[in-house]
Amino acid sequence: MLFIGKYNYLTIERVTSVGMFLSDVEGEEVLLPNQYITDDMQVGDQIKVFVYLDSEDRPVATTQTPKIIRNEFAFLEVKDVSEYGAFLDWGLIKDLFVPFREQPQPMEIGEWHVVFLYLDQKSQRLLASAKIDKFLENERLTVQEGEEVNLLVWQKTDLGYNVVVNQYHKGLIYANEVFQPLQIGDSIKGYVKKIREENKLDISLQKAGYEVVEPVSKQILEEVKKGSGFLNLSDNSSPEEIYTRLKISKKVFKKAIGGLYKQGIIRIEEDGIYLV
Repeated sequence: MLFIGKYNYLTIERVTSVGMFLSDVEGEEVLLPNQYITDDMQVGDQIKVFVYLDSEDRPVATTQTPKIIRNEFAFLEVKDVSEYGAFLDWGLIKDLFVPFREQPQPMEIGEWHVVFLYLDQKSQRLLASAKIDKFLENERLTVQEGEEVNLLVWQKTDLGYNVVVNQYHKGLIYANEVFQPLQIGDSIKGYVKKIREENKLDISLQKAGYEVVEPVSKQILEEVKKGSGFLNLSDNSSPEEIYTRLKISKKVFKKAIGGLYKQGIIRIEEDGIYLV
C-alpha cells in the first residue's frame, strides 16, 4: 500500500503524456508528474518519492523534499489564511492545511509555528496541528538517562523550554540551566538529564560528568595559555559571562577548574585563573 505523507520506494511501471506511473509491491499506482522526471529514470527502476495528496485529494508522488513528514514535528511559516484555517509552507506545491480547530490561537500570515503532521482518519487528508501536547507520548519511553537526543524547541514557559524529544516525547529544559540563546523552532542536540515521576523528562544541553569536564579542562587550559598564563574568569564570574566566553555552563566551568586546581596546574584568585 502507498504511505501517504511519507517516503515510498516505488517501481516505475509506465510512461504517459502526464508523467510516470509508479507502483508498490501490491500493484497500487501513483503518478509522478513530468516536472519531477529526470533523464536517468527508466521503466523498471525503483525510486524514492514522497507521496501526498494533490488539490483534488488524489495521491501524487514528488521527488521534492518536504519540510515535514507524517507523524513528525517541524517549524513552518504561515503563507495564507482563509475562512477555513491557515496554510503552511512545507516545501511542496500544495500548501499544508491547519484547520482552526488545530490552532491554539489564530494563525496569521508570516508567523512561524511548530506543528505536527498527521493523517486525519475521518477525511483521510493530511493536516497539521499546532496543539503539540496531544501528539507527544511519554507513557512508553524510548530513551534513558544520559542518552543524547534530538530536540525541537516548541514552547517557552515559566519553568523553561518545552521541547520535542526525538520527534516523540515531551521534555523540559529548565530556564536556570540555559546558557545559550534559544528560540522557538530551534533544532538542537541535548541529553536526558533525569527521568522523573510519570516519565517526565528533564533535558540538559550539556553532557554530565567527567565525559564533558575533561575536554572543557583542556579548553580552559588553552585559554589560560593564550592569555600568557591568565584568564579573567573565576568563581565570581556570572553564568552569562562564562557562557559568552567559553560556551559552557558555570557548573561545568567550576568542575573543570576545580580539577585543574587539584592537579596543581592552576591557582584560582578573585580576579581570575593563573597558570602555575
